[in-house]
Amino acid sequence: MMKNILYIVIPCYNEEEVLNETIKVMKKKMHELIKKKEISKESKVMFVNDGSSDKTWQMIKEISRKNSLFTGISLSHNRGHQNALVAGLLTAKDYADMVVSIDADLQDDINAIDLMIEKYKNGCEIVYGVRNSRKKDSFFKRVTAESFYKIMMKMGVDIVYNHADYRLTSKRVLEEFTNYQEVNLFLRGIFPLIGFKSDIVYYERGKRFAGESKYPLKKMVALAWDGISSFSTSPIKIIVYIGLWQTLISFIFLVIFVILNLVNYQTLKIESIVSLIIFLSGLQTLFIGIIGEYVGKIYFETKKRPRFIIEENLMDDGRK
Repeated sequence: MMKNILYIVIPCYNEEEVLNETIKVMKKKMHELIKKKEISKESKVMFVNDGSSDKTWQMIKEISRKNSLFTGISLSHNRGHQNALVAGLLTAKDYADMVVSIDADLQDDINAIDLMIEKYKNGCEIVYGVRNSRKKDSFFKRVTAESFYKIMMKMGVDIVYNHADYRLTSKRVLEEFTNYQEVNLFLRGIFPLIGFKSDIVYYERGKRFAGESKYPLKKMVALAWDGISSFSTSPIKIIVYIGLWQTLISFIFLVIFVILNLVNYQTLKIESIVSLIIFLSGLQTLFIGIIGEYVGKIYFETKKRPRFIIEENLMDDGRK
C-alpha cells in the first residue's frame, strides 16, 4: 500500500548563495503538504551536491543534522546537471512513492507541486511541469529555446514542448528508468519514451533568486546537441541529402567548365573556382565533424563507465 511518500530531488552546484532561501521555501511547502495530509510525514527534500567547490555540501549536511526533513548525497566530483539529477532520482526511488525534480534556483513555481500530486493520485505516473510563457526570457533565449523544441519535434523526437526537468515521476516509472543505461543523457527525451499515463501542469517561471545561472550559452548548446544526437539520426540523413545535391551541382559545374573551356570563355576566374573549392571543403569538414560526434557517442557508450559515483550519502545514517 502506498504511503504517498514524496521526495523532492534538487541538484546543486555551487549554490551557497541561494541554498538558505531554497531550504526555507521547501520547508514551508513540505509542512503545508504534510499538514493537509497530501504526503506522508516520511517525505523528504534530497539535495544532490554535484562536486561543488563552495560551501554547498557543508550547508546541506548542517541542515540535515538540524532537520530530518532534509537529506542529501554528494557526488565524488562534478558530473553535470543531468547525471546529478539521475543520481538523486535513483537514490530517492528506494524510499519514495513519488519523486519531484526541481532546480535549486527557485525559478520554477513550487506551488505547481500541489497539482502534480493531485494528478498523481488520479492515476498519472508522470506529471510534466511546463512553462506557460517565455515572456521573461531575453529575445535571443526565447527564440533559440522555442526553435530547439520545434526542431526536435520535426526530427521525430517525443518531447514535451517547453518542459525542462521540473516533473513528478512515480516509483514505478523510476524503476523502469533504471533500464535506460546510456551515458549520454537527455532526460527530457527519455521519460516520454518510458510511457505510462502522463499529464501536464502549467506554471509561471520566475527570476533566479540569487547567484548565476549554471546553464550559460555554451552548456545550453551542448545540451541541445546531446538531445538531438541522442534521439535522432536526422543530421546524418540531412548530410546524405546535401551530399547528393552537392554531387549533382558539382557535376553541372564540371560540364559548364568543360564547355566554357572548349569555347575559350574566360569569364570564370581562378578566384571563383578556388572559393568554390574552399566552401565545399569546409562543408565536408563540418559533415565529418557531425558524423564524428555520433561515433564519439558510441565510443563512450561502449565503455560503460558509471555515470556518477556517490561519495557520501546522508541516508546512510539510518534516517529514512
